[in-house]
Amino acid sequence: MGKRLRVAKSICSCASPRYTSASLSSFACRHDDDIWTEIAKYLDGKSLVMLAATCKWFLSVIMHDSVWKYACLRDLQVPDCCQTTFKWINLYASAFGGSHSYAFRQKEKHIDWMRIGAFCFNSSDAFLTEKLICPSKLPKEDTIQNMLNTYGSCLLHNIKTGIWIADLQLIRCPVCDLNTCDGTMQVLDARHMELFLTEEYQKGNWEYKLVGSHDVRKLVDCAAGGIFDIKHLKSSTTADLFNLKSWVGSHGDWQPKAMVTCHAVAINTNLQANEGLHIKYHVMTSGETGDVVSIRISQQLL
Repeated sequence: MGKRLRVAKSICSCASPRYTSASLSSFACRHDDDIWTEIAKYLDGKSLVMLAATCKWFLSVIMHDSVWKYACLRDLQVPDCCQTTFKWINLYASAFGGSHSYAFRQKEKHIDWMRIGAFCFNSSDAFLTEKLICPSKLPKEDTIQNMLNTYGSCLLHNIKTGIWIADLQLIRCPVCDLNTCDGTMQVLDARHMELFLTEEYQKGNWEYKLVGSHDVRKLVDCAAGGIFDIKHLKSSTTADLFNLKSWVGSHGDWQPKAMVTCHAVAINTNLQANEGLHIKYHVMTSGETGDVVSIRISQQLL
C-alpha cells in the first residue's frame, strides 16, 4: 500500500510538459485498469481531475463512476447507504465545491458557515430537538407545534432517506435589513446530498416552510440543536453525541461546537447572560406532498 500511495501522490506530476500524451498512454496501457482504479482511491477530487486531464486513457479510467463514488463516500466519511439518481462526480462537486444553501438564496443575510459533516437517514422518520438529552420516550402530541411547546422537540416523517450533509450557519437578524445590525442567528442546516443538483430546487420552486416555533423566556446556558434518525436514536454511535463532555465547549468557551455520527448531527453554543431564545423549525419538501429534503433549526437570542 505504501508504494501505491507514493505513486498516487506523484502521478499528477505527469502533467508536466516534458510528458506527451502519447508517452502517458503508452505508460498507462502497460497496467490494468483495476490497478489505476485502486491507486485512484488515494487521491482527492482535485488530484483525480488533474490525473484525468493528462490523457484520454486516464480520462476513461478516472471518470468511471465507481472511482468518484469511492472518493465521495470516503471524504464524507459515510457508508454506502443509498442509490443515487446523479453521477457521483457531480455529487462530489456539489458536496465539496464550497457551496451551501444560503449561497442559493438569502445571500444578503449570510455571515459565515462551517461544514459539520455527513450522516445517513436509513429510516424516513426524524427526531428534532434543542435539548441534547436522549429521551426516555418520544414526544406524543397531535401537532408539531404542540410537541415543541411541551417537549422542546418534535417528530418529522417522510424524510428522504440516504446521505445528508450538515452545516452550521451564522445569519444576520431576520427582523431588520441593516447591514450594521449586530443581531445574529445560528442555524443547524441539513440537506439531502442530491438537493443542489435537483432542477426544481435550482429553479427556486422548492422553498422552506415553517413547521413550528417557540420561545424559551428564561436564561439559557446554551443554544443547542440536534437531528436524529429515529431508527438509530438508541444506538451506541448516537450515544456518543449525547456525551456532551466529550465535545461541548467548557464554560466560558463561546465558540460553536458541532458533532456528527453515522445517523445524527448536533450543535451547541455556550451563551452569555440572556433573556431566552426564539427557536424555529423549517423544512423543505420535494413538492407539496413530497419527501423532506432539507431541515433547519434556527436559534436567536430574545
